[in-house]
Amino acid sequence: MGADTMVEMDLLIFLLILSVLVVIHELGHYFAALLFGIRVEEFGFGLPPKVMKLFRHKDTDFTLNLLPIGGFVKLSGEEYSDGPVKGDMFYQKPIWQRAVVLTAGVVMNFLLGVLLFAGVYSYLGIPEKTDRVKIEEVVKNSPAEIAGLKVGERIGKLKIDNGELTIKDADSLVKLIGENKGKEIVLRVVSKEGNERSVAVTPRVNPPVGEGSLGVLLNSVELIKYPWWQMPFRGSVVGVKEAIAWGREILDGLAKTVGMLFKGRVPDDVSGPVGIYQVSSKVTKHGLIAILQFKL
Repeated sequence: MGADTMVEMDLLIFLLILSVLVVIHELGHYFAALLFGIRVEEFGFGLPPKVMKLFRHKDTDFTLNLLPIGGFVKLSGEEYSDGPVKGDMFYQKPIWQRAVVLTAGVVMNFLLGVLLFAGVYSYLGIPEKTDRVKIEEVVKNSPAEIAGLKVGERIGKLKIDNGELTIKDADSLVKLIGENKGKEIVLRVVSKEGNERSVAVTPRVNPPVGEGSLGVLLNSVELIKYPWWQMPFRGSVVGVKEAIAWGREILDGLAKTVGMLFKGRVPDDVSGPVGIYQVSSKVTKHGLIAILQFKL
């Protein structure tokens, strides 16, 4: 696949992700408006200029627009008007109803995240923390690759000097390796086939940024399969937890951003559409789970 084709594919995925998010968000506003008797004048797929009217349903024109980025809803009385007063106008409704309509988009995005995570985990397996540390990735030219560590192997024990420790989670292993930079350690690893072997490796003192002392990506979480009739329920529980966790991350990030703005500082990590595209093109290279986690 050529570089131009990859760029086009990344752009297509980015537009698809953005469009799904925005359309689902706008559907939240649409359904909440209908619930409270607010007339929706137009539901647009894409952004203006308008190309054509697709159909009309419940006094709403559903339109196709030129720019293929998300969509929008136009509520009757969205802005105060001195024109004829009708009972189906947004600004006439109680404040609590208007608040529900405005926040319904975020709620729909949250529910989308729950649904997607639940579906994927129901199919792939339920992520659960284990007492096994698995190698997910080995960085090229790192001490791990030079020593012969392989993706899929599990690290069971670590030998330092004359002592041997049993490894049950990735965090404790990372801590032990960090305390022994520049010193040779011996890892007891188990292959996918169940064969054990010892690997001597020396963690780097000053590793390249983002690679770590050994140059491996470790994981203590595995996807567990349960009876088929349990998977949707278990997947839904995990989906809710994932959506809440990512929601907290987003709120924390917003709070930090607002705090920095009040202090007169511009956050370095605020991204516009170009930044979002760059991130989305990276996460798509790490599979479906990464894409879904990027979406919430």
